[in-house]
Amino acid sequence: MSSVSEDQSDQCSSPPTKKLKIQEENSTTGAKCSSHNSVAPSRDVKMSANGTDEIDEGLYSRQLYVLGHDAMRRMGASNILISGMKGLGVEIAKNVVLGGVKSVTIHDEGTAAMTDLASQFFLRKEDIGKNRAEVTQPRLAELNTYVPITSYTGPLSEDYVSKFQVVVLTNSSLEAQIKIGDYCHSKGIQLIIVDTKGLFGQLFCDFGENFIVNDVNGEQPVSNMIASVTKDKDGVVTCLDEARHGYESGDFVTFAEVQGMKELNGCEPREIKVLGPYTFSIGDTTGMSDYVRGGIVTQVKMPKSLKFKSLKASLAEPEMMITDFAKFDRPGQLHIGFQALHEYKKKNGCLPKPRSKEDAEKFVALAKEINANAPAGAKQDSIDDKLLGLLAMNAQGDVCPMQAVFGGIAAQEVMKACSGKFNPIYQWMYFDALECLPENDDPTTEAECQSENSRYDSQIAVFGKKFQEKLGKQKYFVVGAGAIGCELLKNFALMGLSAGEGGMLTVTDMDSIEKSNLNRQFLFRPWDVQKMKSDTAAAAVKQMNPSMNITSYQDRVGPETENIYNDDFFEALDGVANALDNVDARMYMDRRCVYYGKSLLAGTLGTKGNVQALLPYVTESYSSSQDPPEKSIPICTLKNFPNAIEHTLQWARDEFEGLFRNPAENANQYLSDPKFMERTMKLPGMQPLETIISIKKSLVDDRPANFDDCVAWARNYFQVQYSNQIRQLLFNFPPDQVTSSGAPFWSGPKRCPHALQFDQDNSEHMNYIVSAANLKAESYGMKGNKDKAVIAGILAKVKVPEFVPRSGVKIETTEAEAAQSSSVIDDDVHMDEVRKALASPSEFKGFKMIPLDFEKDDDSNFHMDFIVAASNLRAENYSIEKADRHKSKLIAGKIIPAIATTTAVVSGLVCLELLKMVMGNKKLETYKNGFINLALPFFGFSEPLSAPKTKYYDKEFTLWDRFELQGMRNGQEMTLKEFMDYFQNEHKLEITMLSQGVSMIYSFFMSPAKVKERLAMKVSEVVQKVSKKKIKPHVKALVLELCCNDTEGEDVEVPYVKYNLY
Repeated sequence: MSSVSEDQSDQCSSPPTKKLKIQEENSTTGAKCSSHNSVAPSRDVKMSANGTDEIDEGLYSRQLYVLGHDAMRRMGASNILISGMKGLGVEIAKNVVLGGVKSVTIHDEGTAAMTDLASQFFLRKEDIGKNRAEVTQPRLAELNTYVPITSYTGPLSEDYVSKFQVVVLTNSSLEAQIKIGDYCHSKGIQLIIVDTKGLFGQLFCDFGENFIVNDVNGEQPVSNMIASVTKDKDGVVTCLDEARHGYESGDFVTFAEVQGMKELNGCEPREIKVLGPYTFSIGDTTGMSDYVRGGIVTQVKMPKSLKFKSLKASLAEPEMMITDFAKFDRPGQLHIGFQALHEYKKKNGCLPKPRSKEDAEKFVALAKEINANAPAGAKQDSIDDKLLGLLAMNAQGDVCPMQAVFGGIAAQEVMKACSGKFNPIYQWMYFDALECLPENDDPTTEAECQSENSRYDSQIAVFGKKFQEKLGKQKYFVVGAGAIGCELLKNFALMGLSAGEGGMLTVTDMDSIEKSNLNRQFLFRPWDVQKMKSDTAAAAVKQMNPSMNITSYQDRVGPETENIYNDDFFEALDGVANALDNVDARMYMDRRCVYYGKSLLAGTLGTKGNVQALLPYVTESYSSSQDPPEKSIPICTLKNFPNAIEHTLQWARDEFEGLFRNPAENANQYLSDPKFMERTMKLPGMQPLETIISIKKSLVDDRPANFDDCVAWARNYFQVQYSNQIRQLLFNFPPDQVTSSGAPFWSGPKRCPHALQFDQDNSEHMNYIVSAANLKAESYGMKGNKDKAVIAGILAKVKVPEFVPRSGVKIETTEAEAAQSSSVIDDDVHMDEVRKALASPSEFKGFKMIPLDFEKDDDSNFHMDFIVAASNLRAENYSIEKADRHKSKLIAGKIIPAIATTTAVVSGLVCLELLKMVMGNKKLETYKNGFINLALPFFGFSEPLSAPKTKYYDKEFTLWDRFELQGMRNGQEMTLKEFMDYFQNEHKLEITMLSQGVSMIYSFFMSPAKVKERLAMKVSEVVQKVSKKKIKPHVKALVLELCCNDTEGEDVEVPYVKYNLY
């Protein structure tokens, strides 16, 4: 029978290894199968630690926010076969195993060769000559103990393939693809075929005749509050104009809480037609009651059916997905080209040799012959000789970043096939990264790309030996060893970045490994939990490539560590790769790279991914463009008028900080810092009074003597928040209150609340008391108690004061009123009285509170227990649908959903940009900023924006430019006057103001005496005098900002000054 795998016989000079065969159904295969812990593929597998069908949220938490529980359960019932364990196959397997499926079988008949080490991260030199699947199996099994891994080394029979729900073929012959494709299509087995050849990649999906997609994009269903609904043949819904509704024509919606037109409440999903940003039609509403007021409209995700063609049919009539609209015509060319590669190998016994012009010409001629005989649906008007010539020259190459990209995409398609979550690729995808080659005439010769029995031979086949040596000498800094950081380090190790003489890779991360990291930070294992990320990641990649020169740090990047990451450190670097999860740190690193003139690669992700290449003196910087800030929730909405669970969760987070962190910090500062009160009294508005009251409560009024007092406090606080305040609100604004215009006060975004009556038999009520009391006890260094029976006994003794609503209590109903109230001091409370009631710090000698920092991922610390209970009780007050712990953690913890597949793709794209930088490419059009959404799926690439240019006189400059000035001249540092004269004489610029950081060194409006004094001083002396800080020993240069006038006395914008001290 024909071969499934295409192994070392790709290379003409290598002896052919045993080929993997397709067998008929009655073949015996069991003898070729082995599994980790003897687990067969059909065994039912659980996804939780306790053996139930519950999902281990500690492990899968970030992925669950991407896929959801239902999709994860469907994945947990799927057996996956992945054929071909070279670099691409193992990348797919890694991502699928991390994702969590019922079982994975990895299949390969070939043995490991030296060329595999350029991309197969689970192979070592000592594995050469051993079967790839068998060697990979135990290492792959370490990634996820819930997923059994089986290795199989025999031929694939139809009987064997029938055991699986999804089959993935890599490194396979076209004959085998068609045969297995026909069988899978006939049996309803989802098939994915994926391959990379150097800087080219191909992917194909066949999910059967009737594949159901349950959720095409994974976005949360959009809800809006209703302003009106017309009674018409085409009823029009108008939403409140607080924000655009966000719907598209063809969406389906349903309704709730509509008053009057009650027929809409809970109705079957209705298809809409968008009429405007706040309006849409829902069809005939003439038979319904009249609309009165209110209501919520919510999007409904409707299943979508897709019909896929078999591989054989799709070869003839391909449906293409465009990945780069700048290369619109390439997919069709590559569709013919990849078929020609299969035919070339069949005729010649191997693929075209690297950089062989003769082989490339033969290949292009064959491609033209195939195109001439191609069906009309696949035939190209003409063959692009240059493009397919490059495909031929790349055919024997393995480029690790390309395999990371395609491995991530293919694994996501596996998850789609298993779960029905997200829109699959329909049906072909082609992608190339030819921009990684030299921009001008490529001087790389066939001799340069010859194999030399090196672990990098597969990469040398594409780029040549000289480029490989250049890669090895690079000095790079990876900031962050989380999800993207792990993937980048793996790719760098396989590529040989910094693995040569003089090379050095530095990685830093201040965090330790947590269980939730294991689902996507694949360099870490369960036994690594609590170890430092950077050390563990460095050791892991050193195992992958022992030649790696790598140093790990645990220091945060920031102003406080500039003595570590100093001038010497940055000036020695070739570039920086950001793998940071917060914007402030990214912007700091961006400023450092601009200052030192270093290239920066930035990869960010959530459910979507973004890649940015920043090239010195060419592109804009990361800080040049930013995402819009998150929309904040108005204060009055949080305090009195919540209408969504997001509002109650933010309120609960504010409660946590205001009860268990801020007061303890203020109290500790009051007790330990003699100048704390002096600083506090200088704060604006009501902040001084609020701070002093908070300290008095912490140290006097609410200070517990024992745990019983903590329970009593929690019970009384419950009464205040969920009963008394609501009763006061309804006293001020009764349910039938109307506005000055006669409209109901409680309408639109204002939901009329109701007070809660405490019930210790209500689990939510008791969860609040238990968590609040234990957190209170912890903040005072007391031992808590989780026993609800004990706490119930204490509650029985608690006396709750009677509450009577008061007249004259001011409640803010608008944001303007809320802002005004924050700056007005309440006349009923006098600062002097509060301060007198607060004892001096000396009376609390030895006492210290414990501020609690919110930690969402520790289920034993009561933090999320309090947040969930506090939020859901407030939601009950306002009849808002409650959120479970999982959703509450996402919103309150501001978790960025993440999944290993997107991480792999983003890191692969980052590394492709790095290859261009190391290659020395300078043209803006060579680089690609990328945006990906694997759910849709969508790939968008664009040229980076060039650095904006500014001009003074006839001199152009960008953010990368500066004045550089040597402060020392003839052994003496220049004075401030000499500094200013230099700019006047050399650049015809009159300095009107000069600053360093926040310190004003000179300004034209200073007193003459002060100007005279400073002009005579050395620049560094002025800086130290004004800032009242000594210049630290590691600082070699000062950054000085100028305001200048030109010769005509007009203000001109100029670059900053780097003033070198020595």
